[in-house]
Amino acid sequence: MAKREAIFPAGRQALYEINRYSAAIRSGDLLFVSGQVGSREDGSPEPDFEKQVQLAFDNLTAVLKAAGATFDDVVDVTSFHTDPSAQWETFFAVRAKAIGEAPYPNWTAVGVNWLAGFDFEIKVIARLPQST
Repeated sequence: MAKREAIFPAGRQALYEINRYSAAIRSGDLLFVSGQVGSREDGSPEPDFEKQVQLAFDNLTAVLKAAGATFDDVVDVTSFHTDPSAQWETFFAVRAKAIGEAPYPNWTAVGVNWLAGFDFEIKVIARLPQST
């Protein structure tokens, strides 16, 4: 069995160190990305919801890039929302910019009541591109 290969983007190390987890794990040609939140460099939440969602997508993009992938390689998404009905329109506008054109990845949105001070979190599974 292969060892886990941890993937970390540049910056944001405080959040990973404080909570003792990896940004992503590569296993063969799959990349399992931990939930990404709209945190600043020091790990604190961005208070403006739209900016928090955008930062979460930006942070996700940075993790994917560190592994040699893009959002086009994402096959499965789970997003977590503290107030889905109030947040949906804002979230959906940011989401539309991030994911591009069809075909879209699988997506499951879950309403939750706690995200450690955040209002939105997104985690994905991606199939890594074949190197040439």
